[in-house]
Amino acid sequence: MGNSQIHSGRSFCSQFLPQEQAEIDQLFGALSSDKSSLRTSPRSFSLQALKDHVGGALPAGMVTRLYDGMRRVDLTGTAKGPSENVSHEQFTISMSYLLKGNSEEKSLVILKMISATEGSVKAREVQKFTEDLVASVVHVLDYRQELRGWMQKEAPGAPSRVQVMAARLLSEMKLPDGKKLLEPEQLDCVCSQAVIEDWVFRAPFVATFLGVVIHKGLLILSTSLSLATLIPERHVDQGREFASVLDVLSVIYIDAHLPREHRHRWHLLFSSELHGHSFSQLCGRITSQGPCVALLEDHDGHVFGGFASCTWEVKPQFQGDDKCFLFSVSPRMAVYTCTGYNDHFMYLNHGQQTIPNGLGMGGQHGYFGLWIDVDFGKGHSKAKPTCTTYNSPQLSAKEDFQFHRMEVWAVGDFKSQPAKSNKSILDVDLETKILLEVSGRSRHSEGLREALDDA
Repeated sequence: MGNSQIHSGRSFCSQFLPQEQAEIDQLFGALSSDKSSLRTSPRSFSLQALKDHVGGALPAGMVTRLYDGMRRVDLTGTAKGPSENVSHEQFTISMSYLLKGNSEEKSLVILKMISATEGSVKAREVQKFTEDLVASVVHVLDYRQELRGWMQKEAPGAPSRVQVMAARLLSEMKLPDGKKLLEPEQLDCVCSQAVIEDWVFRAPFVATFLGVVIHKGLLILSTSLSLATLIPERHVDQGREFASVLDVLSVIYIDAHLPREHRHRWHLLFSSELHGHSFSQLCGRITSQGPCVALLEDHDGHVFGGFASCTWEVKPQFQGDDKCFLFSVSPRMAVYTCTGYNDHFMYLNHGQQTIPNGLGMGGQHGYFGLWIDVDFGKGHSKAKPTCTTYNSPQLSAKEDFQFHRMEVWAVGDFKSQPAKSNKSILDVDLETKILLEVSGRSRHSEGLREALDDA
């Protein structure tokens, strides 16, 4: 860790394959042939040439950051300041380090993108860089029409999802005193190159997002970036489009924590906006559908939910396994995984008189980490101080909350799992079952079932 110079004293060798280096050289040739660069000698390119090439694909501020990062590369170790333009060697070194380098090499260029100050920067400057980086990812994906069906969403009066994602990334930074960057008063701390290097290692989204900005913004080495590994494809049944609680950044964040085999595709199972405010509809649409992500937005604008790693079943016992987790999207992004304290991962029950009816994840009856009541639109998130199953804090603004929007998405390859053959149609149509029971009419099929197989 540690050398903050990039110059010929460091033996530099391009990490690009021959065909990749040829593409790098071709782009440099185009940039240095721009009319704003032709006056330079030896061949180099100007900021205007880079802006002309990028066009509207990236915000102007990010284009300038990329350009400054490249022209501040000191090839000799004796430069008094940044060069006026970007040379071929500066361009190759910067691209090699940012796209192929290790955490140390990436941090060297990132520092130069953040500030002209040699060696260290203020945490506040890192915060601004991170917000610019996250905003640029959304901008370029939208510009290139590669959001894969998702949208950018801003909630009025709440921190923007860009700020929330940036805060998530910054929370991975360990300051010189060993504390994480979590409080506003820490923004005046000085971050050395070693701190930035450690941060890039701890927060892999930083390198991933830089890759998206460069590949999609500069249209260079695009085949080496697979967006399918970053953004799942969004599927909603034909003619049922709606405005999701989710935006592309929150989807990217949640998806990264799913088991790898479930990351490539999300299919909508239930939306209160489309299917109504009905717990029976919820149960009927999510049972026997495989692993899924459930989330809601409470009346105070908090967005949170959970990943169910096993298919939901209506039964009075806990279910699931230790791949389940709870998460928060707004006002902060966080994932809370299993503690091993108990196996109360998932719970879904309906139509019982003596035990709770609703959907729950973590904790215990009456004290869930996340609970959706059978009286749809009400729930609770109780944690004093944290949920025993997931170590999650209170996810909602109020312990007992109300919500108006809920969604459930099947993740991975969508395969409906047939229910067991010994179930009556009334087990699926729960509203009809309840109406029969209330009216005092008997269910004649109840005594005709075969005994359940204990296996």
